[in-house]
Amino acid sequence: MPNRLRDSASPYLRQHADNPVDWHEWGPEALARARDDHKPILLSIGYAACHWCHVMAHESFEDAATAALMNELFVNIKVDREERPDLDSIYMQAVQALTGHGGWPMTVFLTPDGVPFHGGTYFPPEDRHGIPSFQRVLRAVATAWREQPDKVAQSGQALTEYLQRAAAPAGPGQSVDRHSLALAFRSLAQQFDQQHGGFGGAPKFPPSMALDFLLRHWARTREPLAIEIVSRTHAAMRSGGIYDQVGGGLHRYSVDAAWLVPHFEKMLYDNAQFARLGVRVWQATGDQEARQATEQTLDWALREMLDDSGAFHSSLDADSEGHEGRFYVWDLADVQRIAGTDADVAIAHWGVTQGGNFEGSNILFVPDGVGATAARTGRDVAAVRDALARVRRRLYEARAKRTWPLKDDKVVASWNGLMIRAFVEAARAFQRDDYREAAIRAGRGLRSTLVRDDRVMRSALRGRVSGPGLLEDFAATGLAFVDLYGLTFDTDWLRASRAIASQAVDLFLDPVSGTWFDTARDHERLIVRPREVTDNATPSGTSLMADLLLHWSRLDDLPQWGALAEAAVHQAGETIARYPQALGYLAGVADALVYGSAQVALSGPVDDVAFRKMEDRLGSAFIPSLVLAGGDPDDPTQPALMANRHPIEGAPTAFACRRFACELPTRDPGELVRQVEQMSKDAGAERAPESGRPGPASGD
Repeated sequence: MPNRLRDSASPYLRQHADNPVDWHEWGPEALARARDDHKPILLSIGYAACHWCHVMAHESFEDAATAALMNELFVNIKVDREERPDLDSIYMQAVQALTGHGGWPMTVFLTPDGVPFHGGTYFPPEDRHGIPSFQRVLRAVATAWREQPDKVAQSGQALTEYLQRAAAPAGPGQSVDRHSLALAFRSLAQQFDQQHGGFGGAPKFPPSMALDFLLRHWARTREPLAIEIVSRTHAAMRSGGIYDQVGGGLHRYSVDAAWLVPHFEKMLYDNAQFARLGVRVWQATGDQEARQATEQTLDWALREMLDDSGAFHSSLDADSEGHEGRFYVWDLADVQRIAGTDADVAIAHWGVTQGGNFEGSNILFVPDGVGATAARTGRDVAAVRDALARVRRRLYEARAKRTWPLKDDKVVASWNGLMIRAFVEAARAFQRDDYREAAIRAGRGLRSTLVRDDRVMRSALRGRVSGPGLLEDFAATGLAFVDLYGLTFDTDWLRASRAIASQAVDLFLDPVSGTWFDTARDHERLIVRPREVTDNATPSGTSLMADLLLHWSRLDDLPQWGALAEAAVHQAGETIARYPQALGYLAGVADALVYGSAQVALSGPVDDVAFRKMEDRLGSAFIPSLVLAGGDPDDPTQPALMANRHPIEGAPTAFACRRFACELPTRDPGELVRQVEQMSKDAGAERAPESGRPGPASGD
């Protein structure tokens, strides 16, 4: 008989609907049953694309004897970490405190009040390599619960006190200045892997946020090592097996230091950040390979991840046909057959061999580049590019006939916010109308599906909403909407973004410490109210919120919001300087705070050819912390940046400003970019947010 998960809004939970385990979803019913039956809770947390989650499910949750033991001794609760990152954050900290490490699947044993007292990650079906079997753990925990209640209570109290300390606001921080950012750069430079790119050794996760900070640092200082680290790491990732050479997009991480063998799941958030970084690498360097990988990644999202609403699905599994990576790997004979007369190019370019590089098959990667492939095959570079495009299409068509990995087709608000921002920047930089339309469609889908009375929900599956959003959902959605304004100059997006930002300040700000909670003040009461500053695989809610409020302060002259952003950055100032990898996104916000933003007002009809030329030229340049407004300055719904910015002689005119004080207005796209790029390099350190209504622009 199916259990209670069969009607869940989570694809991950529904994967467990036919387990013989008597699973509950997290909620009052399950907690009440644990209290009534005086049983401990077995909390299992994972996600749909998690390979080891599937392994433990097959080994234990689908096993009748193990399930019977679980049902007899525990109230069993299954949680999708992507729906409930608040629960995941709290109990992951507990597991890390207990074991020294974390990961998924995560198994935590709780009292009926939700207090953790024991836990771990993956447990095998038999004792293995010093890890006790899952059944052994179940019996030991149940025995301790029954026979050693004082010891259980003591462990729970110690963990709760640890979690409360971890959730407490940090003390006064160290102000961030140019010296802090230089220290952050040096820290990253010291960790740079000179041989393979990236930072440190295996495993390697895409460091998109840290690379974005380094790109900003290069734009401000012209430090050559900063751009070298960015360029080499981006090239290494897009050339490695972590990048899907056939279909585009990044896999989750590389298990080796050389970016060759990936953990094969594909997550929306990784690809959103990789694509946005790729746009900026192209803007800064003109690297056409970076642009190609970026467009392939965005095309993958449109082709394989698009929801009916216009927004994007969450992830693709690592497994198919019961094996990790089977969907993505190739035998030499398959490549020869599919590539036909272009086989020599494909084999040389993607490192294909008879023995393979992964369990007897080949993960495609690019060992040398197009020029080396041309030299080895005796073709010119243009012919090689044409051949690779043909083979890539053929391989994709052949792969599409295989058994596809499962897809988690829920729509997560914060992840969609990240992907919309990538499409916005790519649309402007590459002048791609299809990307522009995709960004607008996704924004409308996100708004119609997951925004209710200016409050952002966490996720939805085919219109069914899972629950309230976290700080990261509000902030990422607010940023996506303000970016959509900067793409379309439609002030409806402004209104939506500002309303969401206002709600977030009301719901998540700790008025005592000036820091940010991850859950709203009216959220379900948990054993602690989580508060996470560190950027992990995605930017933290605090980092995103600081970015949103700082942007708004410079778009619409809101010094109170700028002060909140400044406080969040300065409170983490020491960590940014010393451990920038842990705060890569917030380091980028710190850069904007210290060096300031280039404010650009494009005044005039947005569909005028001259207006579009200035917009397009601006989009082709890498401008850190660009704040963009445009349209009719007499429209009362426009932000303060547009005030008094009237077209000169009726023709579309650009105003490049800092702190709302502008350079001479120009109608020359090249002059506009020159002014803005000079601002990025020459800006003085800013110790306080801008304030004061803008006066007439210079030259008016």
